Amino acid sequence: MILKDIFSLKTIKDFIFILLGTAIFGFTVIFFNIPNDLAEGGITGITLIGRSLFGINPAITTLLLNVPLIIIGRKHLGVRSFYYTILGTFGLSFWLAFWQKVPIAIDLNHDILIASLLGGLIAGFGVGLVYKVGGTTGGSDIIARILEKYWGISVGRSLLIFDVIVLTASLTYISLVQMMYTLIYAYVFSKVIDSIIDGGYSAKGMYILSNQNFEIAPVLMSELERGVTYLDGEGAYSRQTKKMIYIVLTPREVPEAKRIVHEFDPSAFISIINVHEALGEGFGYLRPQKNLFKQRKKQRS
Repeated sequence: MILKDIFSLKTIKDFIFILLGTAIFGFTVIFFNIPNDLAEGGITGITLIGRSLFGINPAITTLLLNVPLIIIGRKHLGVRSFYYTILGTFGLSFWLAFWQKVPIAIDLNHDILIASLLGGLIAGFGVGLVYKVGGTTGGSDIIARILEKYWGISVGRSLLIFDVIVLTASLTYISLVQMMYTLIYAYVFSKVIDSIIDGGYSAKGMYILSNQNFEIAPVLMSELERGVTYLDGEGAYSRQTKKMIYIVLTPREVPEAKRIVHEFDPSAFISIINVHEALGEGFGYLRPQKNLFKQRKKQRS
């Protein structure tokens, strides 16, 4: 990463997201995990074990464990990932130290279930912001990449094994009941991260196979103001080629689309799939123009 890249608008924005995300994650560790004896996976989980058994400050352990891993794994990271990982590591260490100095008490009436749900939600949001821009909060992924290169173990499997080992070791300072709440925390945590990474504008993809496709498509575009794509298809049995409609919709638009299709062809074949992220006109940050397709139709006439 050269100097002009460091001061580019995108990189500055990424740095802000990493610092904000590590601040949120560090807040959760100090005010949710530690007071409620909720364990963690990865390097952060080891820091919590060290705090409970040996009284070592998690802010210090984060640096002691991550810095050597970053140095060892330097060649396994891209230039940008390397600097983002450094920022994430030092950012998390700073925030862990900072939040310990802030006199805040979060009263949940000793309800550990609420603590695990709320903690997973907040922590997942924070880490999701970091992952969204390509950063990390520690060296677990570096270990996974090294194992993949020299032992052929996939990154996903390595991370899972590492988390299982750390969580099992956490039973040295928490009870089995506490571990069950930790698993609830971890589940919510992972789901929120997936939601942040995939984007907030999830959608549905609809494939339509009908003999009335050329009549259906204009109505879909006009009524729903969504783009429609024709795909070439061929029946494996009949060997006949025909056009297939593909359209991306918001979940609430699916019933209306099905109604339109069935008005033209009650026997039409419809397949609906989950689209984890939809960006572009009508989705994400680009909002659809009002009566867009009607305007274009008038322009062409």
